[in-house]
Amino acid sequence: MDEVIEPNYRAELALVHHRGFGFHADACAPGIIELLQEVRSRRGLVVELGCGSGLLTRHLVDAGHRVIATDASTAMLDIARAEVPGVEDVRRLVLPDDQIPPADAIVSTGHVLNYLPTEAAVRRALQLTAEALRPGGVMAIDLCDVEYGGLRANAPNLGRVGEDWAIIAEFSLPSADRFVRHISVFVRNSDGSWRRDDEQHDNVLIDTTWVPDLLARHGVVASLRASFGEESLPAGLRAVVGHRPA
Repeated sequence: MDEVIEPNYRAELALVHHRGFGFHADACAPGIIELLQEVRSRRGLVVELGCGSGLLTRHLVDAGHRVIATDASTAMLDIARAEVPGVEDVRRLVLPDDQIPPADAIVSTGHVLNYLPTEAAVRRALQLTAEALRPGGVMAIDLCDVEYGGLRANAPNLGRVGEDWAIIAEFSLPSADRFVRHISVFVRNSDGSWRRDDEQHDNVLIDTTWVPDLLARHGVVASLRASFGEESLPAGLRAVVGHRPA
């Protein structure tokens, strides 16, 4: 078997993200769970795109949902398997090449599709999402608009420190549709020494106003929202909420 090359969220960053960056999933979970009430009542299947370490997955499972959790990062999936034992399945799925399992709901937080390399890839992934949604199904995902980058063009570096980890992120905007994070992470070893890894995350930014029209062409009625529920999403991040008519 060929070795899987992880471009984003290798072992160290996956661990740091799990330990210190669960607040976005925690904030979005109540609104998403409210949107999926009907799906839960009929024991429908939820597919989560970009589940990461299972931060949102845990909320969905605890609310009584049947969930297939997917991600492109094997390091993230390893954590998710350990952290959310009640999930139906945890599997690697790389968009836009892999097919999304047929689902009664498709959810995602953390602007997962913006990690794809081009706008064309984002369009293809959205098409696959719509096509995988069963009649009566619900979608709830978030996407970074071009506004996201413009608002952060001169953002200062981010630094955070936990008990056994630290992270530094430097931001850049090489073009209006590209937001880049240069990330260094440090994780304490059991002997007290530290290990380091560096990653570069490139996010493609899109004009999200075309997203509802694209989804409509593939049978999903959707709208752009400021949030999934009562939470406040970061400026420039849009919630896309839709359904396929029964």
